[in-house]
Amino acid sequence: MTPRLFLLWLMSIPCFAQPGSIHGVVRSEGQPIPFAHVQLDRQQAVAITDTLGRFTIARVLPGHHTLHTSSIGYFPSTVTVQVAAGRTTEVEIGLKEDVSQLDAVVVTGTMREVTKLASPIPVEVYSPSFFRKNPTPNIFESLAIVNGVQPQINCNVCNTGDIHINGLEGPYTMILIDGMPIVSSLSTVYGLSGIPNSLVKRMEIVKGPASTLYGSEAVAGVINIITKEPWSSPAFKADVFGTSLGEYNADISTAFKIKKVNSLLGLNYFNYSRPIDINGDNFTDVTLQERVSLFNKWAYEWPSGRNGSVAMRYVHENRWGGELQWTPAYRGTDIYYGESILTDRVELIGNQSLTRDGSMQLDYSFNDHHQDSYYGKVKYDGHQQVAFLQARWKGTAGKHDWLAGLPFRYVYYDDNTAGTATVSGANQPSLTYLPGLFIQDEMNVNPNLTLLGGVRYDHHNIHGNIFTERLSLKYGSPSLGTFRLTAGSGYRVINLFTEDHAALTGARTVVIRNDLKPERSWNINANYSKTIDLPNGILNVDGSLFYTYFTNKIVGDFNTDPNLIIYDNLNGYAISQGLTLNTDLSFSSGFKLLSGITLMDVYRIDRGYTDNKIPQLYAPAFSGTFSASYTWEPLHLSIDLNGKINGPMHLPVVPNDYRPAMSPWYALVNLQLTRSFSSRWEIYGGVKNLFNFIPADPLLRPFDPFDKNITVNNPYGYTFDTSYNYAPLQGAKAFLGVRLTVN
Repeated sequence: MTPRLFLLWLMSIPCFAQPGSIHGVVRSEGQPIPFAHVQLDRQQAVAITDTLGRFTIARVLPGHHTLHTSSIGYFPSTVTVQVAAGRTTEVEIGLKEDVSQLDAVVVTGTMREVTKLASPIPVEVYSPSFFRKNPTPNIFESLAIVNGVQPQINCNVCNTGDIHINGLEGPYTMILIDGMPIVSSLSTVYGLSGIPNSLVKRMEIVKGPASTLYGSEAVAGVINIITKEPWSSPAFKADVFGTSLGEYNADISTAFKIKKVNSLLGLNYFNYSRPIDINGDNFTDVTLQERVSLFNKWAYEWPSGRNGSVAMRYVHENRWGGELQWTPAYRGTDIYYGESILTDRVELIGNQSLTRDGSMQLDYSFNDHHQDSYYGKVKYDGHQQVAFLQARWKGTAGKHDWLAGLPFRYVYYDDNTAGTATVSGANQPSLTYLPGLFIQDEMNVNPNLTLLGGVRYDHHNIHGNIFTERLSLKYGSPSLGTFRLTAGSGYRVINLFTEDHAALTGARTVVIRNDLKPERSWNINANYSKTIDLPNGILNVDGSLFYTYFTNKIVGDFNTDPNLIIYDNLNGYAISQGLTLNTDLSFSSGFKLLSGITLMDVYRIDRGYTDNKIPQLYAPAFSGTFSASYTWEPLHLSIDLNGKINGPMHLPVVPNDYRPAMSPWYALVNLQLTRSFSSRWEIYGGVKNLFNFIPADPLLRPFDPFDKNITVNNPYGYTFDTSYNYAPLQGAKAFLGVRLTVN
């Protein structure tokens, strides 16, 4: 045989090799993805996954091949497989959710499932993959990289916090879990840090009043935490990480099925027990914490075909902060200063379809929150129960999609302070009854134009009748983009004694000067969004102009009489106005950039003062967020750089305070590397607060926390103060973690 014939013979061998096949499944977060496109080597066969995410490509030549997978709502993926002659190659492909896409389903804006593009109310959607770019042990810290949303620490010792939207304070932000208002009043102080990321399917944020659908507290906006479905969750999932400062967090969940009932069981454990004092003031920089959260959700179908779900959660937390010498033996004494908080919380959340087609639904929830705490030697013992029941009807009539509901909310609150005491000193818990009725009509005038109108009536057992309304217009086309214009009102009724519970200790008498009116707001929001196709990627742009006029703010006067706390409505009004802009840039190369800016002016006018324009504390005129990601598919390696930039903000200084009344410009930047070893395993690590920014002088007179020596070398009469806070005190810290997913 000549050399030429021998070479031709060698080249022909693969032609006679028996072809193999590829059988695989496409999932995201353990959930199968139906109708995904799987293409072989970009030029050959295309397979479509079935309802269980499975696909098969037959008659594949032996050798290395590349599978390109894509699906609406997910980032595309590329994997390499080795096919052997005559054999079937098994492959599992994982896609990461991209809820920024316009096909993502949202429910918060209208209480109906619609795509983000079709919603007449602008809704921002965030998936677990977004929050994994900056791993945190709870929802409160996760929101730090969301544009226009600011988790604010209000105490440098006990680390109480709330969530600001567009500069308005935490009590004006409604936190929902599966659409139900179970995180409110007392529980907003510590309850937010007890919500683990492991139970979150997605998070939806509506900025601006939403009281027409959700009632009291939805003044600044709504954050709806939607929990995972048991039937689509992995059989087992674990996410464990630790930091160089000694913080440890573990999220573990398992899903199983008993006949026609699916269940999801989740456990979160967080521990930080290493007192650290970086700034040398003899106080803990961050509260020491031990927290356990147990979550169980059941999804079922009755024989009649009516579906439902019920979820339960229990949270126990022990946290303390204070002088480094403090131990539990000093709880409630004035030897060493410490703030110690024991929290026990139980929640029940349920939904039941009353008809086969789901047109009638019953929502219900209940929570019991108990807080046993000491602030130095002052004891505060609070107990709150919130019950919620709501019947909803929805239907279609021609071009109209209508929704109606009958909500009822009950709040019980009691504590050991003068706030819940009668003039004679007898205990008198606060009771709130809030029944209501809302109606909403969404009219699809034509394929480009949608109108939405809604009204709500509530009756408060103290404030009486309250009406709110909302009107929205959406106009859009692929060439022009989507315009949304929304105007509406919001309101908030107050349990006075949860607003300033630390200040209500002692023997003061509570005086309500006038018949308090509910706080009201009127808002207008203009929004524009558009998707722009680029040669090698996609750009999503979303911008809003907002203006909120706020009246009847209820404020407490602690200064007129040392024996009284006098509550009255503000003699004036408040304004929150500005603009937000979000951009989402994705390239086929694997690079993705999310960025956002918020410009705002937030203040109140108090006619009782000569200089009557009072700026809102902790409301920077400029803030920005960014998240840059790049994935090297051949190495299964991802890098994430994200953070937040805050401009100067007004801070709570005291008279003749030596500390600046305005914070400086600062940036909190985080870096993370993630390496995937298979569809099951990945490790991640990085650095938080990369530039090691730490605020100066967070405490006033930390050397005299009980004010025992207030007259010694103290010409300005300073007293111990913990409220001067605008950024974390920990500085830079490294973290390392591992994730395991078993489907």
